[in-house]
Amino acid sequence: MLSTHEIENHYRELPSDQMDVILELRNIISSVAPGATEEIRRQGLVYYHASRGGPVSAGICQILLYRGEFRLAFNLGAFIPDPHGLLQQDENRLGKRYFPLGNYDSIPWGSIEELIKAASAFDPYDYFKGEQTS
Repeated sequence: MLSTHEIENHYRELPSDQMDVILELRNIISSVAPGATEEIRRQGLVYYHASRGGPVSAGICQILLYRGEFRLAFNLGAFIPDPHGLLQQDENRLGKRYFPLGNYDSIPWGSIEELIKAASAFDPYDYFKGEQTS
C-alpha cells in the first residue's frame, strides 16, 4: 500500500469529507487484504492481488472520481454477492458494478466491508472454470 502522505498529496484538492471516505476505505481494504497492491491511476485508486494477476483479473476494487461522481467500483462486481442491493451496473459494462459514495455518515460501512471481502476472495479463474465443468 502507498503511504497516507502520498494519497493525501495526490488528492490535496478534494474536500476533507471525501478524503475521510478514501482513508476509511483504505483502512477496510488493508484489513481485508493486507497484501493488496494499491496504485494511483488516472481516475482514482486501484486495488488488486498482484500475485494472482492484474487490476481486472485479480481486482478487489477501485475508488474513482468518474464524471464528477465519487464511486467505489468493482470490475467483476456482477459476480460477487450483493445481499443489500447496493451495487449499480456501470453503463455498457457487463461485469462492472459500483456504489456511489456520498458523505462519510451516509455510507453503510458494514455492507461496504462485506462487498470488499467478497471481491477480495473472488477468483474469476476458479469461478469460470467451475462453470465449464458443470
